[in-house]
Amino acid sequence: MAERNGKRPTIYDVAQEAGVATSTVSRALANPERVNARTREHVLTVAERLGYRTNPLARALPSGRTQTVALSVSDITNPHFFGVIRGAEQQTRAAGYTLILGDTEESPDLETSNIERLSGSVDGFVIAASRMSDEQIATLATSHRLTLLSRQVPGVPSVIVDHEDGTRQIIEHLASLGHTSVVYLAGPRRSWLASRRWHSIQASAARHGMTATRLGPFPPAVVGGAAAADATIGHGATAAIAHNDLLAIGMLRRLAARDVHVPRDLSVVGYDDIFGTDFCSPPLTTLAGHFEEAGRLAVDLLLGSRRGGPAPQRVLPSYLVVRESTGPARR
Repeated sequence: MAERNGKRPTIYDVAQEAGVATSTVSRALANPERVNARTREHVLTVAERLGYRTNPLARALPSGRTQTVALSVSDITNPHFFGVIRGAEQQTRAAGYTLILGDTEESPDLETSNIERLSGSVDGFVIAASRMSDEQIATLATSHRLTLLSRQVPGVPSVIVDHEDGTRQIIEHLASLGHTSVVYLAGPRRSWLASRRWHSIQASAARHGMTATRLGPFPPAVVGGAAAADATIGHGATAAIAHNDLLAIGMLRRLAARDVHVPRDLSVVGYDDIFGTDFCSPPLTTLAGHFEEAGRLAVDLLLGSRRGGPAPQRVLPSYLVVRESTGPARR
């Protein structure tokens, strides 16, 4: 890239080189229909020769748009978000936007502060697995463009994978194997999904004459698996459903260390079907969903949203992937 005196060329350099006013350069770059074709071509040629690149924030001043979207995830180390991030990035790129990524570390305070700090620098926010309360989200949505992912709040656009139907699939699978007692190893207290999954487990278990017990909360990571496994062993259930695959993988490690055979002694199920679940010992039965599609759809809803209309709430299908971590209930 060409530079002058070691500095990046500016709009003033382009104007001086092209022999036109800076306002003409600005219009040629941002509003080409307001400049005749010959002038615009001349300005673009000079800008290209100098290596000038527009500043998106500067371009946003007259238009109010930055062509940038922020994606916030609750834990960037969780492989579950890999598909979400890829899908969101693909959709923003296709729309001519840039995606920036933020990790809120399971903190609702960090979520709100990030939104307030970035509100003038992005055109909207996709918030994945938000830990904020419904009231906080609804309030922020009145002054910011928001789309939720893996969370629903009335009046706010959202995309979720159908965990209610997915949980039904899990319980039916366990019931078919003869299990009559199941425990749910819950995730973070502020997790909307943890609450929804537990209610779905209770309802589905009751329909099949199974008892269901909630244990936890546990950290939704491999490190939380040891405590979750110990609690499950102490309870005596024949099947365990972990809040996510990371927690389930941690449980498998702890159960192996304690000589508890999976699935002969205990069946284990996870959520999300993250990369590596088929490499576990034994491979993990888990609920899968189209998470890349969820990321794409969330960005699409955000960019297409118009205030004043009904807020769309999209639900994508889920499906159970049965592997070797589930088997017939022990006698």
